Amino acid sequence: MSVEVEVDESDLAEMVEQVWESYLDPEGISPLIPTYDENQPSEVHSSVSITGSWSGHVVYASSRAAAQRAAAAFLAMELDEVSEEDISDTLGELANIVGGNVKAMLPPGAQLSLPQVVLAPESSARYPNTERISGVYGMWEGEPVSISMWQSSTDENKEEGE
Repeated sequence: MSVEVEVDESDLAEMVEQVWESYLDPEGISPLIPTYDENQPSEVHSSVSITGSWSGHVVYASSRAAAQRAAAAFLAMELDEVSEEDISDTLGELANIVGGNVKAMLPPGAQLSLPQVVLAPESSARYPNTERISGVYGMWEGEPVSISMWQSSTDENKEEGE
């Protein structure tokens, strides 16, 4: 049986801010600037699925330039040293970190999948039978980045009041 997710947009924003401060901008000089644009473009994305007490996905999406910058920051490398594998590993780890934080706020019984990374636009990998329930959308050094949550629309608890 699936339960209504108890992670709201402010919780997700707090998680993203903690990830940013810990891994991508520890000096506090390049924050993620909110745009609130859930339709901003993306060139690469990663996701983790959560099943059990809640069913859905946590998705990290960005431009390729932002992904390369994230890999450089996360791995303490220069931009020109970052490989495709570094980008893929970093995007997977970012989705995994945020997904793990989301899972920790859910009732017992939730399980987290391994990250899936696609170095292609998010539109090429929609999540069937899901609905976006929250997201953090912003610009990082002029490049789009988003972290969103998608709930399975087949959940029994979808109706109000349950």
